[in-house]
Amino acid sequence: MGGSNLELSNIPDKVYFKIGEVCQLTGIKAHTLRYWESEFSIIKPRRAGSQQRLYRRIDVENILQVKRMLHDDGMTLAGTRKALARQAKSANKGTSVSEEIQLLYEIKNQLLTLKRILK
Repeated sequence: MGGSNLELSNIPDKVYFKIGEVCQLTGIKAHTLRYWESEFSIIKPRRAGSQQRLYRRIDVENILQVKRMLHDDGMTLAGTRKALARQAKSANKGTSVSEEIQLLYEIKNQLLTLKRILK
């Protein structure tokens, strides 16, 4: 996971990313991202009013994890799905640490926005 940590540190500190930004950050093409959404339940972008995909930091981290498993570890799609399912089962029930971190990022960004408005 050494390469992933470097990639994770390069993710900008923002709440949402458009699909083009995610493609640049991850090196994955848009059609592949859309396909992975159908294959891996951990990749769940939200939709804007215009139906544009909006990825959260956790989605980008999950995309990087899937990429590492498929490309670096040489796993198949089915093997990656099984490994992710095992991780989900072994994780504590409730909110995962990465989801809590994402929530904190969202709260931080909302507070910074409020601070700018109040100035």
